[in-house]
Amino acid sequence: MMDGTLHGDAMDTVATQLVRYLERRETKHIFGLCGHTNIAVLSAMANSSIKFVNVRHEQISAHAADGYARVTGKASVLLTHLSPGLTNAATGVANAALDCIPMVVIAGDIPRHYYGKHPHQEVNLHADASQYEIYRPFVKRAWRVDTPELMPEILDKAFALAESGQPGPVLVNVPMDVFSTEIPVALWDKAGQGAAPAKPSLDDETARRIVTELSEAKTPVIYVGGGINLARAWDELRDFAEHMQIPVAHSLMGKGVLPDDHPLMLGMTGFWGMPFTNKSTLSADWIVALGSRFKEADSSSWYPGYTFEIGEGKSRLIHIDIEPQEIGRNYPAEIGAVADLKSALRVLNRVAREMLPEGRTAEGVTEGIRTAREEFRSDHVDMRTSDAFPMMPERILADLREAMPDDAILTSDVGWNKNGVAQQFDILTPGSILIPGGFATMGFGPPAAVGAKIAAPDRVVVSLVGDGGFGQNPAMLATAVEENAAVVWVVMNNNAYGTIAGLQKANYGLTLGTTFPKPANLDEQMPNFAAIAKGFGCEGIRITSAEDFLPALKAAIASGKPTVLDVPMVNNPTPTSGHWNILDIYSPDGTGGHASTD
Repeated sequence: MMDGTLHGDAMDTVATQLVRYLERRETKHIFGLCGHTNIAVLSAMANSSIKFVNVRHEQISAHAADGYARVTGKASVLLTHLSPGLTNAATGVANAALDCIPMVVIAGDIPRHYYGKHPHQEVNLHADASQYEIYRPFVKRAWRVDTPELMPEILDKAFALAESGQPGPVLVNVPMDVFSTEIPVALWDKAGQGAAPAKPSLDDETARRIVTELSEAKTPVIYVGGGINLARAWDELRDFAEHMQIPVAHSLMGKGVLPDDHPLMLGMTGFWGMPFTNKSTLSADWIVALGSRFKEADSSSWYPGYTFEIGEGKSRLIHIDIEPQEIGRNYPAEIGAVADLKSALRVLNRVAREMLPEGRTAEGVTEGIRTAREEFRSDHVDMRTSDAFPMMPERILADLREAMPDDAILTSDVGWNKNGVAQQFDILTPGSILIPGGFATMGFGPPAAVGAKIAAPDRVVVSLVGDGGFGQNPAMLATAVEENAAVVWVVMNNNAYGTIAGLQKANYGLTLGTTFPKPANLDEQMPNFAAIAKGFGCEGIRITSAEDFLPALKAAIASGKPTVLDVPMVNNPTPTSGHWNILDIYSPDGTGGHASTD
């Protein structure tokens, strides 16, 4: 470890000093996969305090690093090889980018003296030395380190940018000869020692204006996106909502900002949103948007009459976000503010208590929410308690909620396990659900759960995933075994890409390419994910009746072993109350599937 003193003429390789730098930043884990361009760094880690989390595919490492960062709240580190390594990881890094997850990607590249000669694995079909440009569309910035002496400065900038403002991944692209170059140790003395900049907050004048408008509002709604989770502003949000007695709706990425059983929690908006939630946001006179982009599915493709009607004499918008480009992107904001949400809510709470010491009153709000919840649950009670097999997805969710501790971490993927969970599954500890939102990447959930378990080894971690998502990269099971990451994977197995199969069936009357045919000579559905799990060294259980699932799940959680539960499931559509423009594209004449189709 470096002690911050000058080292005179002492020299050491960039790879060795990079590892020392990361140790000083208290980096505990690096995710990645080896290659001839990065083994200098791996070798330098041999005697360090940093644990390298090895994988069988770079996309696994990127998703695992993503899950790790969501749990720790700090930038994770991903180490990858050039070209195919970098492109294999690209999907996972892009997923992190669209969900604003901080990550520093360190990629090896060809030696500088071979630029343009097309050496082994170089990408130069259109420009020389341009590998790093592959990531430019989705990372916050991509650096190519052509001067070894600049490595300390670039790393400082990389971590600062990844974690500041609207967080996200950055790329540090390093020619392999740079890793082996010796540079003065003194160049690293100040690296990693700068204090993090203060985050922007809300001024009192704007806060008073917001509180004044809300105190006079008739039907205000707080609309929360993933920004609250990124800022870890859960307590501040709860205090503000309770003091002002304003109900809280959320986007997909805002799931879990308040416990779902909180008396002011309305639920999710949009296409897969709750009917009562969409009705509440549609009729709100003021909407306070906190860390939300108003994405398409969350906003019913921005069609009036379904989820939001903002502006032009309808709802009025207060929009607070750390990223200026998000404010007013899809709806006009009457009051907009660029601020860190945790800091902004602290100011709003203080000002609200100064202006309204007794708080705001809102008669009947919590009663209306409670009644709507009870009605929704009663409409689906038969599904939640059904003994049918293959299982009803609602029954899977109900049993999972019973078995999971309140503070367990749940990773979802795409399909029923994302849409149905966001709509019908209670998250009781804020920040304990990890969802692939912006990119909606199939295959995110299983490896993200491994990263989450490594970050929080004392918490139960469950990955709820479809058979399509689980089949993307099952090799993450090997990493889980090697890292002793006791994740429980619940595979909702409907033998299909269920969401897309439902859309195709409703609009085109068939399921070509969206379902998996069962081989005629086999009695059981294939592949057998439980058998695959055993092959990787995990526990594997194939559920054969609805009544077997809950005890098997409880036993898996209690075992402390990585376990896969293969659960045959009926391909039911997720109930919907909003709208999605793709339905109009499928059937412009209005004769196609209805919005209630998943």
